[in-house]
Amino acid sequence: MSSTHPEPTSGDAHARTGRAAANPSVGIIGLGEVGRIYGAALDAAGHKVSGYDPYVQGPVNGVHVTGTLAGAVEDADIVLVLTAARASRTVAEDAVDHLRQDAAYVDCTSSAPGAKKGLLEVFADRPDIRLADVAILGPVIQLQTATPLMAAGPAATQVAELMAGIGTDVDVVDGALGDAMAHKLLRSVFMKSFAAATVEAVTAGKAVGFEDWIRDQIARELSGDGQRTIDRWLTGSVVHAARRREEMEAAGAYLDDLGVDSTMSKAAATHLRTLHDTDADTNPQG
Repeated sequence: MSSTHPEPTSGDAHARTGRAAANPSVGIIGLGEVGRIYGAALDAAGHKVSGYDPYVQGPVNGVHVTGTLAGAVEDADIVLVLTAARASRTVAEDAVDHLRQDAAYVDCTSSAPGAKKGLLEVFADRPDIRLADVAILGPVIQLQTATPLMAAGPAATQVAELMAGIGTDVDVVDGALGDAMAHKLLRSVFMKSFAAATVEAVTAGKAVGFEDWIRDQIARELSGDGQRTIDRWLTGSVVHAARRREEMEAAGAYLDDLGVDSTMSKAAATHLRTLHDTDADTNPQG
């Protein structure tokens, strides 16, 4: 271990472990709206909270704002990184040499699973640091600390215990670093695509005076037997791919005539064409 991270004596380690377990100090990197929400809540729950953000100059409720990243993390038992995804690795590289012995380093960014796994390289010389990957599963600005989280990695349980104190439900995934974000991105494939398709359909409905009708159609699908609907989509999309592709090509052309964005309709047509071609290759006729 580097001399900058001295091994604590057994007495010091025991004292610190007991203190951290009871009321861990928290460092927050990234003091945007999400960082401020968690910072204020953790302070109200009795935690000592420090924070750093190069773009924040003024005071932040409940957070001791430091002038450097090192100042925010050097005394923290748990560090929460709440920056943009693109800063994930840079922040880790800047923080690694300043973290205290046995700290938990928690990446809450929306960086890809591979990028989160890549943090293992950054911390290769700090085996004392416990890492966690956290995926935020909702809009924190709206839901505040009630926003559900998912955590994976060695420090996942520690994160869950910390956040439970501010009313946050954390689903701990039995997996490696990056697995929490992998779950979120799988969910995003559906949620964001479905939301985009809904916006496209309702916008088109509004353009021709059928908004109430299309809203009702969408609501009926959402209120039915979810698992049965999934099975119907999985099987029907393959069996009827050719016919449905033609239908979605016609839908895309219709939206173009209406002057409405047809991105999702055309994407569906492309997807159905791929399903049809793949099925034809896998199950050739004759």
